[in-house]
Amino acid sequence: MTLAGLGFDPARLRFGLRTALAACLAVLIAWLAGLEHPQWAGMSVWAASQPLRGQLIEKAFFRFTGTIVGSAVGVVLVLASGVHPWLLVAGLALWVTLCTWAGNILRGFVAYGTVLAGYTAAMVSLLDSGHGGVLALGLDRMATVLTGVATATVIGLLFAGATNGGGLQHRLRVVLADLLDHIADAKGNLGTDGALLSRFAALDEELEAHAAGSLRSRRAVRAVRSMLLAAISLVFWRRDGEPVAETSLALNRAATALRDDAPDRAVAELDRAREALPDGHDLAAVLGRLRVTLDRWSRAEAPGYDADHPVVLHRDRTGATEAAQRAGGTLLLFGALWLITGWEAGNYLLLGLSVMISLFSTFENPVLQMRNVWLGQVAGVLGALACRWLVWPMAGSEAEMLALLVPFVLLGPLLMAHRRSQAMSFDYNMVLLLMLQPHFPLTGSFAGSVSAGLAVAAAPPAAMAAYRWIYPVTRRRRTDALLAAMLNDVAALAGHPEALDAPLLWRARLYHRTLRLVRMTDGAPRAQAEAMEAAGGLFDLGRGVMACHALLADASTPAPVRRAAQAALSRTRALSGRPDRAGGAFERLAGRLAGSDRLRMTRAAQGARIC
Repeated sequence: MTLAGLGFDPARLRFGLRTALAACLAVLIAWLAGLEHPQWAGMSVWAASQPLRGQLIEKAFFRFTGTIVGSAVGVVLVLASGVHPWLLVAGLALWVTLCTWAGNILRGFVAYGTVLAGYTAAMVSLLDSGHGGVLALGLDRMATVLTGVATATVIGLLFAGATNGGGLQHRLRVVLADLLDHIADAKGNLGTDGALLSRFAALDEELEAHAAGSLRSRRAVRAVRSMLLAAISLVFWRRDGEPVAETSLALNRAATALRDDAPDRAVAELDRAREALPDGHDLAAVLGRLRVTLDRWSRAEAPGYDADHPVVLHRDRTGATEAAQRAGGTLLLFGALWLITGWEAGNYLLLGLSVMISLFSTFENPVLQMRNVWLGQVAGVLGALACRWLVWPMAGSEAEMLALLVPFVLLGPLLMAHRRSQAMSFDYNMVLLLMLQPHFPLTGSFAGSVSAGLAVAAAPPAAMAAYRWIYPVTRRRRTDALLAAMLNDVAALAGHPEALDAPLLWRARLYHRTLRLVRMTDGAPRAQAEAMEAAGGLFDLGRGVMACHALLADASTPAPVRRAAQAALSRTRALSGRPDRAGGAFERLAGRLAGSDRLRMTRAAQGARIC
C-alpha cells in the first residue's frame, strides 16, 4: 500500500523529515557552542521553516527581529523581577498586550514577528535557571533562537521551492473572465454574486503568501489587489446598473481573451466597451479603473501608491483591542495565581499562555485551534516523559542523550504528514523539545517533570476558556464588528468636510472589507447573504452621502434641497443610534429630486434601514 493510501501526504512527509533533521542539527550546534538550552534551537527550526523560499526568507527575518526585541525586553523583565516579582508579571502582561494588539493590526509575517517578540520575552524572563548574569542570560537565549533560525534558513534555501505564481494568475484571469461574462449577460444584485465574491476573497487571502520574500513581490501583489478592488466595483455597480447592449459583445470578448491568457487583448476590448457607452455613463468609470489596473498587471508593472487607484486594507482595530485586553487580563490573572500559590511549575503555564493567548488570537477560530494544540501538547509531554525517564537513564554522556533524543524528534514528521495528526504535530514537536534539556548527570524528580508537564498542558484549556468568556471569538461577533466598522466609515464620510476628495479611499476600504466579510461567512450561506445585503446597503448609503456633499457644493442647488441634504448628512452621522431617522431623511430628500438623483437617494434610504 502506498503512503497516500495509509493517510500520509508524501510532500509534507519530505518537508517534515527535512525540518526534523535540521532541528537535530541545530540542537547539536547549540550544544557544541555551550548554550544553556540547546534544544530550544530545534524549536526555532520548527517555528521558522517554510516550504517555499520567499516565505522562508521573510519569516526568518521577522523571527530574527522579533527574537532580538523580545530578548531585550525579557532582560529588562528579569531585572524588574529582582526588584519585585509582581513587576515581572505586570511588565510581561503589558508587553504581551502591546504585541498582541499590533499583531492583530498588522498582516503576514510582520504580524508573526510582532507576536513573537511578546512571547520571546516570556521565554527569557520566565525560564531563568540561574544563568550567570542577566546580560549573559539574554545573550544565551538570543543565540539559541538565532542558531535555530540560521539553521532553518540555510537548510531551507537548499531544498525549498520557489513560489508558484502561475496558478494564482490563472485563477485570477478565470474569475475576472467569469465576472465580465456575468456583467455582459445579465443584471443581478450583490446577493447573487456571492459565489464570484467568494472566489475573489479566496484569492485576496492568498496574496500575503505570494508577497513574501522581496519588495518587488510585495509591490506586484499591491498591483494585483488594485485590480481586485477595481473588479469588485463592477459587482457593486450591478446593484442598480443596467447593462448596455452595445458593451456586451466587447465584454464577452474581453473574457475570452483573459481565458486565452491574452490580457493585452482584454484591455483593448475593455476600451471598446467604454467607447460604446453614452457619455457620463457610470459603467465607463468602473471599466476604466479595471482597464488601468489590468494593463499594469499584464505589463508586470508594480507601482507605488496611486491616488487614482488606492489600495486600502481592512484593519480590525476593534478585534485587536479586544485581543490585547484578553491577553493582558489572562496573564495578569494566572500570573497572580502563580505568585500567590508559589507553584513551582507555574512559570511553564504562564509561558504557554503567553503563546496561546497572543499568537492564536490572529486565527479565525482560536477555540477550535486550542483543541488541536492541547492534543499536540499532551503528546509532546508524554514523549518528553518517556525520553527523560525511560530512555535517557541509559545514556552515559550528554552526547548520548542527544543521540537518544533523535528518534523522538523524527516522530514529528510522521505526525505532520498524516491527515489525522497533522493539526497537532507542531505542538508535539515544540513541547517535546521545550521539556527536554540535555544535562548530564540527570537531575530532578519524576514528580517535578510531571508537574511541569501538567503546567504546559494546562495552558491550552486556560486559553480556550479565555477565548470563550472574554470577548468570545465567534463568526457572528467578527462579522458584526466588521459591519460596524463599515458603518462608522459611512458616518465619518457624512461628517467629513472634504468628503468629495475622499470617495476613492472610502470605496477601496469598503471593497476590501467586503472581501473579508465574504471570507468570514464562507460555508454559512444564510449569514453570508445577510452580511452581503448589509454591505450592499452601506454602499448605497455611502453613494447617497457623496451625492449630498455634491449637492451642497453646487451653488445652484435650491435652498429646500440644500436643507434636506444637510439633514440627511446630519442623520447619517448618528446612524448607529437611529438608522430609521437617516432613512427618513434620505426619503424626504429623494422627494425633492428627479431622475437618477431621486433613485440614488431612495436606494440610500433603503441602505440606511438595512444597516
